[in-house]
Amino acid sequence: MGCRLNYLKNVVSLKLNREKCTGCALCTDVCPRGVLHIQNHKVEIINRDRCIECGACSTNCAFNAISVKSGVGCAQAFINAIITGGEPECGCSKNGRSSSGCC
Repeated sequence: MGCRLNYLKNVVSLKLNREKCTGCALCTDVCPRGVLHIQNHKVEIINRDRCIECGACSTNCAFNAISVKSGVGCAQAFINAIITGGEPECGCSKNGRSSSGCC
């Protein structure tokens, strides 16, 4: 994916159990941020800091190889903004200013 935005460094709850991965690649198809990639018939996390914890990968993994604590962070901020008609605010901005680093 061409998206260059990153989430905060090393805070994402995304986890991968490569032993459970069958290499079906469904997670790579549904990831909106290009976080995952298939290499040697197994999924790899190529940039954890791009993950917005939307949960699409773990929801679609039939083998429980991927887990992520969805419903927090930037993805939830976007959903809340759509519902309320406001601006996304996930609290990841510096110095309490409006979110601009990731969303």
